[in-house]
Amino acid sequence: MRIQTDFLVLGSGIAGLTFAIKAARAHTNRKILVLTKTVEGESNTRYAQGGVAAVWDHEKDTFGKHVEDTLDAGDGLCRRDIVEIVVEEGPERVQELIDWGARFDKEKNSDNYDLAREGGHSEHRILHYKDLTGWEMQRSLMEEAKRYPNIEVLEHYFALDIITQHHLGRMVIRVTPDIECYGCYALNKQNGEIDTLLSRVTVVCTGGTGQVYKSTTNPVIATGDGIAMTYRAKGRVENMEFVQFHPTSLYNPAGENPSFLVSEAVRGFGGILKTAEGGEFMHHYDERLSLAPRDIVARAIDSEMKKRGTDCMYLDCRHLDKEGFMAHFPTIYEKCLGLGIDPMKDMIPVVPACHYMCGGILVDEHGRSSIHRMYAAGECSSTGLHGANRLASNSLLEAMVFAHRIFLDTQDKIDHWSFQENVPDWNAEGTTDPKEMVLITQSIKELKEIMSYYVGIVRSNVRLKRALDRLYLLFQETEELYKTTTISPQLMELRNLITIAYLITRSATHRRESRGLHYTTDYPGKLAFEEFSVL
Repeated sequence: MRIQTDFLVLGSGIAGLTFAIKAARAHTNRKILVLTKTVEGESNTRYAQGGVAAVWDHEKDTFGKHVEDTLDAGDGLCRRDIVEIVVEEGPERVQELIDWGARFDKEKNSDNYDLAREGGHSEHRILHYKDLTGWEMQRSLMEEAKRYPNIEVLEHYFALDIITQHHLGRMVIRVTPDIECYGCYALNKQNGEIDTLLSRVTVVCTGGTGQVYKSTTNPVIATGDGIAMTYRAKGRVENMEFVQFHPTSLYNPAGENPSFLVSEAVRGFGGILKTAEGGEFMHHYDERLSLAPRDIVARAIDSEMKKRGTDCMYLDCRHLDKEGFMAHFPTIYEKCLGLGIDPMKDMIPVVPACHYMCGGILVDEHGRSSIHRMYAAGECSSTGLHGANRLASNSLLEAMVFAHRIFLDTQDKIDHWSFQENVPDWNAEGTTDPKEMVLITQSIKELKEIMSYYVGIVRSNVRLKRALDRLYLLFQETEELYKTTTISPQLMELRNLITIAYLITRSATHRRESRGLHYTTDYPGKLAFEEFSVL
């Protein structure tokens, strides 16, 4: 089936829906098509616990403080102009979301918002809804989107490839200066057909890459599809070595995917990291103790676990006010109780888990990628805000700011862009159904093992080379399957995850220093100059 739409949005999280709503309001006569590979509400946004950072209390907080906190966390690789844009435009975007129905927590018997503080922040500036902030923001966006009849959400659609001149028979390489996006091919998971979706503008908001690791707080849909498609289409990606591991996912010996996140806000509320014996250890690593930036805390926990030969460290909340803890973190409290842990009596076992991709599709200040007529926003993009390490709760802010900026940039251009009618339909000749799904599922398990053991929190040249060698074998096997096997979501996710794993590992190999989230035992120091790893 061939479908034409004015705006094609890949992903239905905060970035995708924010853009769709703004486009629908401004262009009532144009069609906005939103694709999601499961259901509309399933996205990385939904799983965000802590909140959204914004300068709200101007008596105590300033844009300058938020900018400096972000630059400090980013360890010299943030683009200062982008940081200033996001910080200064952010509060207006948050207010829009409030106007659309988002209910952030307020102080008791007051109209003032209950602003929290998280690691790396010098002030209380985190707006939140209990420990379900992402869920609440997603809910309000979905409700607002329903008001516009020109927004259509296609559920259970899996984007396969970005359509460019390559599909018209033209040679396209990474230095081709005028690559254009005409839409994408997408698998309708309900009937197995591959549709050709043609668009004037394509906005990629496909979320993160967490499922490339064994332990991740990301939902199972976070397989890096948008970044992988962009790289295959010869678009530019950068800074893929900077994978943020959240210091405190809940340690569950039985294992679960995704790992349950114990929000950074718990440490902001007063939780203290300790050993099994009850001793504090963060003073050995940073003067900010348990509220140091995530890269420092995650490496500290990893180091202590390796020194002691233990499977986890602990977060002590026993000294905190029970009523306040339960009011702020009801989901965390109930989850712990379900595992036989009472946070008011027992320390919470925690372990680092893959949480956020700071790199991604290279975009400019308007969200424009290196492929014309294709934009990117949210976790799949690399705007320059996060640098080498994301400051807590800056991601939701970035998604809203760049969704708005993409909307502004496309407002006038949409009238001058037309459909490319000569795009051929997907050719599946010569493929057959897979005889053994174990070939795909086992490769995914193997991939996660490779990345977790060789390209994790601490890296080395030997580990990275071993990872690249094994990834190449997986790549060859999977490409052979791709050429001969009928397309399935599992096969495409494996293919995308291998691409993501390669990009992370290759970028890590190129960075011969330790900076931010990238720490290597072969180059423990920092280079004197700042460098962006663009692939």
